[in-house]
Amino acid sequence: MSQRPVPPRGMRDLLPTDVRLRMALLTTLQRVYESYGFDQIETPALEEIDRLLDSEAGDNEKLIYKVMRRGLDLTGAHKTESELVDLGLRYDLTVPLARFYATHSALLPKPFRAIQTGPVWRAERPQKGRYRQFVQCDIDVIGDAGTDAEVDLVCATAEALRAVEVGEFTVRVNDRRLLQALVKSAGFSFEDTPAVLVIIDKLDKIGFESVEAELSQISAEPASALIKQLAAVVGSLTADEVAETLGNAAPSTAIADLRSICAGVVAVLPWVNIRVDATLVRGQGYYTGSIFEVEHDDLSGSLAGGGRYDKMIAKLSGVDVAAVGFSIGFERLFDIVSQRAATPNGQARVVLLYSDETDYISVATAAQGLRNANFSVRPEQSAKNRTSQLTRLERAGFTHWTELRNGSLNEPQQFAQ
Repeated sequence: MSQRPVPPRGMRDLLPTDVRLRMALLTTLQRVYESYGFDQIETPALEEIDRLLDSEAGDNEKLIYKVMRRGLDLTGAHKTESELVDLGLRYDLTVPLARFYATHSALLPKPFRAIQTGPVWRAERPQKGRYRQFVQCDIDVIGDAGTDAEVDLVCATAEALRAVEVGEFTVRVNDRRLLQALVKSAGFSFEDTPAVLVIIDKLDKIGFESVEAELSQISAEPASALIKQLAAVVGSLTADEVAETLGNAAPSTAIADLRSICAGVVAVLPWVNIRVDATLVRGQGYYTGSIFEVEHDDLSGSLAGGGRYDKMIAKLSGVDVAAVGFSIGFERLFDIVSQRAATPNGQARVVLLYSDETDYISVATAAQGLRNANFSVRPEQSAKNRTSQLTRLERAGFTHWTELRNGSLNEPQQFAQ
């Protein structure tokens, strides 16, 4: 017997019940985002490979699925990768958005508020909550350099997560300028800063001792000084507490922005649990200011994340444009909500049972009458084992069932919850 075929490693098929829930989640997220004045856009799955490799996206650049040039003759002389590859699958939605804005800025409002949802691809090691193909849900504000943009992004994301009933969560915020100042004050060189930040980003996974050991391979004395600074600001702190603890090492502009973001979010949505975490890094190198993540008790990693990337568009257009975004990891959101919700909210789904002796035109007519009454209807022949059939249909996501017998349609009955 041949082995059952399965999807490529790190990717997955989605059953109809999964797709319905995912569509319901996406609809809810987009409804909340649109209420904040964001507009939906779409970008291609493919981008120029040089653009993807020049985006300062940290380790993500190592995980790009690269696409070979069309019509290549692969026989004969050895060819370099640059001769073989010209495109790549997008690994996030931020780089395509920056390219989109650089292309269409003359046609877009200022500032521009974008919603973008769609699949992205990363050739990373699959594990729980991590896939090689996954959906991201992004909102971005382009052309607003003030913290009002961050306040709206955090509030919109928090309301969207609340609307899909994800449960309790915490928003952690920090600022790359604060991290860079700490790295500098500890004694690391400017050239070492990117590598130092990559190591600090491992704190949640490997702890202070292991992080210090890795930092010491760059320089031992600064490593010890930096670990002491980070240890002093671990935990739930306010911007003022971070400033008081770090003293002159904390840049006033970053502290002022963190204070403004937290105060603004709480003023608009008092129920949001938001705190400053001076150890928060995020791996992408393109961040220039505020950064934020959403943590959830059911996850070891973040549920959402983002930050300010004010230099990215200038690399494409030559014009400085402020930009900041927040992205929900949709696969992790789906995994959480699918364990909490039996069926997605939405249109009632009815199965219309009929015998094999029934004229199908009468079945189709009865089904259309139910659709006109705002039901979603699937006609299905009655099985000998009615109990087993109804159990299967309920598991498939149907909410009601009815029967057409002798030309008479029974009132739809709701499945027992």
